[in-house]
Amino acid sequence: MRLGVLDIGSNTVHLLVMDAHRGARPLPAYSHKVELRLAEHMDDGDRLSEEGAARLREHVEEALRLAEDKGVEDLMAFATSAVREAVNGEEVLGRLNAETDVDIQVLSGQDEARLTFLAVRRWFGWSSGRLLVLDIGGGSLEIASGIDEQPDVAVSLPLGAGRLTRDCFTADPPPAQEVRALRRHVRAEIARMVGDVARYGRADHAVATSKTFRQLARITGAAPSNEGNAIRRVLRHADLVEWTDRLARMDVSERAELPGVSEGRAPQLPAGAIVADATMDLFGVGELEVCPWALREGVILRRLDSMPER
Repeated sequence: MRLGVLDIGSNTVHLLVMDAHRGARPLPAYSHKVELRLAEHMDDGDRLSEEGAARLREHVEEALRLAEDKGVEDLMAFATSAVREAVNGEEVLGRLNAETDVDIQVLSGQDEARLTFLAVRRWFGWSSGRLLVLDIGGGSLEIASGIDEQPDVAVSLPLGAGRLTRDCFTADPPPAQEVRALRRHVRAEIARMVGDVARYGRADHAVATSKTFRQLARITGAAPSNEGNAIRRVLRHADLVEWTDRLARMDVSERAELPGVSEGRAPQLPAGAIVADATMDLFGVGELEVCPWALREGVILRRLDSMPER
């Protein structure tokens, strides 16, 4: 059957359509993404503005029309940190659900980590052993580790690349003292969680998902996305250390000219690199393999698992 997943994130509203049935690998059929940047549409720092709510409705309605045009039989819609943390998030979603007849669920940070972990496990399989999965979003950092399809531990920290850029940098390029302050803050936050994750055992395979990690891997030498998902792509910590410093010294226009870096994501790449560097360092990871599947695929896989066999 044709399934759709609508992902309302901090940076984008993304519709992914896949052809799938139980026991088979889901195949992508269509993708539509718009940059909304909900986290920038907040009044008083924590209330989604009327303009933001109106633009969200506009993009959701567009995604629903496209899903219908593409023959989607079952659509799953979810929102992550920007809506989750807005004081009026439930109110906005309640109106949106009533007006569009779509059931948008708010995922917790731990649910994000668990579903992303499921997608990574299915992609790499059981032979990869204990997985450590890292995902840097616009609003949060997710960390999960385990040997089964459900992780032993799933952690979400408010260390998203977009959030940190807005909250911690006052200029572009950011002043050196702000970069140092952010580095200290990020490392302190992650260090508190290392023991909770590491006590289950060292990972056999460390994996990264998310646009931030894909862009960092690309600028450090990984193959471009147009060469397909079958190619192995890695991010090496030794390369990342050098680029973390370089990115913080570049302005946004210089970053946007780097291979694989979109104009919309260029502003938050220095903060994302600081988080990636800290996470790899504190967990003792020399190399991360980039997984093409992440949260959206995890949502679809969980839905397939819950469907009765025909």
